[in-house]
Amino acid sequence: MKLHTFILLAILSTVVLFTGCSTIAFNYTDTDTVMTSSSVTNDSIEKPLEDSDTIQTPDIDSTQDTVAIQIEPSLANVEDAPSDSPSYTEPIDYNAIDILINKQNPLPSDYEPTDLVIPDIKFFFDGEHEKKHMRTEAAQALEQLFEMAKEKNIHLFAVSGYRSYKRQEAIFNRNVKKHGFEKANTFSAQPGQSEHQTGLAMDVSCSEVDYRLTQSFGKTQEGQWIKDNAHSFGFIIRYPKGKETITGYMYEPWHLRYVGKELATQIYESELTMEEFFNDYSNSKSSS
Repeated sequence: MKLHTFILLAILSTVVLFTGCSTIAFNYTDTDTVMTSSSVTNDSIEKPLEDSDTIQTPDIDSTQDTVAIQIEPSLANVEDAPSDSPSYTEPIDYNAIDILINKQNPLPSDYEPTDLVIPDIKFFFDGEHEKKHMRTEAAQALEQLFEMAKEKNIHLFAVSGYRSYKRQEAIFNRNVKKHGFEKANTFSAQPGQSEHQTGLAMDVSCSEVDYRLTQSFGKTQEGQWIKDNAHSFGFIIRYPKGKETITGYMYEPWHLRYVGKELATQIYESELTMEEFFNDYSNSKSSS
């Protein structure tokens, strides 16, 4: 009787162990698209990190190579920004802090900022990587933002900053292969169309959402603080909720774009996107 009981327990343990292991991770053919079960929902898209990093969060060592983007069903089908989105007709200063980069106004493939530095802030991964970089002015402003957040008991972590044209091309192509062009184009920029290439953008997150880039970040204490205070340091939430058809991208509460304190405050107080703000400004100039 004892032998039969022992055998039965052994079989049950094996079944539990097998099923448990099968839910820990979903392995894909790509080495850089491993997805943990904690990030799997019916309405989620896994956004691969830029390279095959081994990510180490401040508290947990992980081999997870993706950042989860959880999308509300109503926002999953974002169209391109409208054709009347402001576009440049005069010579462009690609180094301008207030430059508008979107699907109508791309950067050249050879553009790379010359003043990239690593801000002295907390990142959710260790090691050297180009995505830790930002342009000097933006990096200094982000340091001040993180310092004030810390004083307010708001714990932020940087996820991804500068991204070269070449890396953006690889990321977008990978996302198209996995999700198709139309869906990928709602959450992943085509090469040249990414603000990350300017060195003026930084994605941020917090421990409450496991350092992921998820729309749930906007509901956290950190996300709310960022929304209410980023402009005081020269940053805006570049892709706000409800503006998807204008920006051409889904709601991204984690995406901070540096534009300088004056412009950031004007955009924040007007509750407009950069596209709307510059379009209104252009119209007011032409009518005066």
